[in-house]
Amino acid sequence: MTLMEITLQALDAAERAIPAGQPIFMLNLIRYRAQAHYEDGFDAAPCSGREAFDERYRPAFRRLAAGKPLVRVFSVPVLASLVGSPSERWDEVALNEYGDFATFRSIVDTETYRREVAPHRHAALEDFRLFAVAKAT
Repeated sequence: MTLMEITLQALDAAERAIPAGQPIFMLNLIRYRAQAHYEDGFDAAPCSGREAFDERYRPAFRRLAAGKPLVRVFSVPVLASLVGSPSERWDEVALNEYGDFATFRSIVDTETYRREVAPHRHAALEDFRLFAVAKAT
């Protein structure tokens, strides 16, 4: 399956749907590639998808998010699927908490993210889902 990008249209729609200033969680469902697959021209040593995500994508994302109100990141392995298609397999679930949607957008809607951070996510992941969800009150 081809990874889908976060589009400008998706960011705009989410921004309209989520009240300004509302704290949010970004729920990530993650499936890793056995071997990271970088696009031609991107210079990176061979590694597994999990290594590309943990050792390249996450540190690059944290550097880009430094100084922004990213409250915390919670990431755990998926042990079993109880409901869903047998072909739908997830390796990990990550929950990132942000002060608001504008903070998330200010990170991912940049040329620096597209050039220096996203290539590691693309190389690492076979598939993923991303949902903006409300922080429980």
